Amino acid sequence: MITLNDARKIIAAAEEKATQIGQPMNIAVADAGGNLIAHVRMDGAWIGSIDISIKKAFTARAFDISTKDLAMHSQSGGQFFGINASNDGKIMIFAGGIPLKKDGKVVGAIGVSGGSGEQDHSVAEAGVTAF
Repeated sequence: MITLNDARKIIAAAEEKATQIGQPMNIAVADAGGNLIAHVRMDGAWIGSIDISIKKAFTARAFDISTKDLAMHSQSGGQFFGINASNDGKIMIFAGGIPLKKDGKVVGAIGVSGGSGEQDHSVAEAGVTAF
């Protein structure tokens, strides 16, 4: 289980990384059911990325895979091609969503949006490390 306190720590670490790289981000943390626990929109982060960050967290939890890895397999000809049309459009196949594990079990996820895919993923990784 991820508590609100856990989510705050995860978000704080991700925010710190986003500040280090100079890219304001939207950062979302979801629970084991893919439901939003907490979200932060850093000053200057795109408003269009609010929804994307939340959906990246949902996607990473729904399939227990990073959205970066899912994106690689969802391109034309890939085994998950078209997956982004599932779940009423809640699936995001951009880098920046990573499952959160405790004792080897997925208990939630982080979703980050606001920069390049590489930036989003690195900020999400900082949040994962804090967990």
